[in-house]
Amino acid sequence: MNKKLIRVLIVEDSAADAGILRRIFARTQQQEWQIIQVTRLSQAIEACQLSSTSGNASIQSQEIFDVVLLDLRLPDSTGLETVREFRNAQANIPVVVLTGMNDEELGLQAMAEGAQDYLVKDAITMQTLIRAIYYAIERGQILRQLRESEQRTREFLIKEQELNELKSNFVAMVSHEFRTPMSTIMTSVDLLRYNQDQVTPERREKYFERMEGAIKQMVQLLDEILFLSRDEAGRVEFHPVSLNLVHFCQEITELIQFSIGKKHIIKFSASGDCSQAQADEELLSCIFTNLLSNAAKYSPKQSEISWDVTCLDNIAVFQVKDRGMGIPEKDKEHLFEAFYRASNSRQFQGTGLGLAIVKRCVDIHQGEIEIESQEGVGTTVTVKLSIKF
Repeated sequence: MNKKLIRVLIVEDSAADAGILRRIFARTQQQEWQIIQVTRLSQAIEACQLSSTSGNASIQSQEIFDVVLLDLRLPDSTGLETVREFRNAQANIPVVVLTGMNDEELGLQAMAEGAQDYLVKDAITMQTLIRAIYYAIERGQILRQLRESEQRTREFLIKEQELNELKSNFVAMVSHEFRTPMSTIMTSVDLLRYNQDQVTPERREKYFERMEGAIKQMVQLLDEILFLSRDEAGRVEFHPVSLNLVHFCQEITELIQFSIGKKHIIKFSASGDCSQAQADEELLSCIFTNLLSNAAKYSPKQSEISWDVTCLDNIAVFQVKDRGMGIPEKDKEHLFEAFYRASNSRQFQGTGLGLAIVKRCVDIHQGEIEIESQEGVGTTVTVKLSIKF
């Protein structure tokens, strides 16, 4: 039967006391030990930190000892401060403090500071040492599990709070956004029903156009809600297909230009070889329909909207640029939050879902999005996507 290796760090400046501990470990047959000794608290903290870097990843710490035997009287630290300083540096490694014969009260205080157990040096036996180590490791594991459970509970409560807030925002937004088109439809229906003899063909057509526009508005809102619901449930999948990006972008341009009429002019340009791209057509359509519609919504009439794509080294860079109202500086950090709307956009109809959906589509497509904007000057949105998978 293989013996489990237990890694022990002895923090003891007395060679005699450390030697006694080593001899006790050597006589223990039922366990395999890896013993390392240091004489200072600073050395103990350093020994407990195994750090590594990988690329641009942040430094991570990994525990390399199962238990620490910590003397409370060291050259660079004395008393309870020794335990406090070590626990601040290493919160997860179990600690058994070593005290003198007259320091049992200090040992109990050390446990209150986070040590798992204490041993009186002159009274250490094989049984008390092994019991203290096993107890410390077991208690340390329980405390770690409790901390992890507490952290998960805290994260769950934060998530639940965020979901409740989203639900409240959702209800408020839906009630507001549906009320206007529904009122438009009901008013138009009433006018057509009760004033048939007085409504001219031109006026009748105008009423029908209003109802059609209101219905489209509600359908768009339902589509946005459905997308977010599918995304929340993890049902939005990535399906790249072979695609000529230039043809695709031209079709989107024609679609948006038709919907906005002559109010704005969309100028599309392309460079590089975009004919053999691999991309998810549904996600791309969602991204650029939203971006171009936003550019038109927040720009003055007859203004020009620039849209271009550049394909190079399996990367497509899309850019949508308008000369509209721009985004206030204070709103920029919230742009991709669901239901959030810039402070200068309240007079325009909208749900605050468009950019949140765009960001999610870009993420699913493994891309990047960047927004540069100056209030009163305009906004430029840059989207970078891989086109080879």
